[in-house]
Amino acid sequence: MQEREESQKIKLVTAEPSSLTEFKLALQDSFRVAAEADFGHPLEEPIPSDDDIEKSFNATGAVTYWIMEDEQRVGGAVLVIDPISGRNNLSLFFIATSQQSRGLGLKAWKAIEQEFPFTKVWETVTPYFEKRNIHFYVNRCGFKIVDFYNRYHPDPHQDSRQIHDEEDGDEMFRFEKIMDNTDEINKN
Repeated sequence: MQEREESQKIKLVTAEPSSLTEFKLALQDSFRVAAEADFGHPLEEPIPSDDDIEKSFNATGAVTYWIMEDEQRVGGAVLVIDPISGRNNLSLFFIATSQQSRGLGLKAWKAIEQEFPFTKVWETVTPYFEKRNIHFYVNRCGFKIVDFYNRYHPDPHQDSRQIHDEEDGDEMFRFEKIMDNTDEINKN
């Protein structure tokens, strides 16, 4: 396993292919708790779906990391890195439910930024109902909301067959964080 260290005990460890099933289950468990709390009932199917997670794992430029604290898996991230354009995507990101509210998400995000210092823009999306995520991305990490995907303004990257005009379940915010790499560029 390749390790990338961030200060204060957080490391990004490249997920081995043999651990991806465990990664998927941990991710879905983390998302399930938030969704069930918002919807007020148990989910019938996992979110994100197995298919969506597999697409993220297999996207061109994708890299999957376990987020580690003191050799314990506390979360994970799937990033899609485009070294040519410098526009990178935080495809999936989670902190295990039992590990939340300890500042690990922000430490993990800082470790990701350090790992990819030449990123020009980071992008990500989150469901409209995930107030905690919206707070995290905007107020803690410095992202800006740039789109609200809904039935009147669909996500151009989403398969139109997956969009349900009668449901609000596909409403998503898209965020961007424009990086100031001046200091990094001046070092070289």
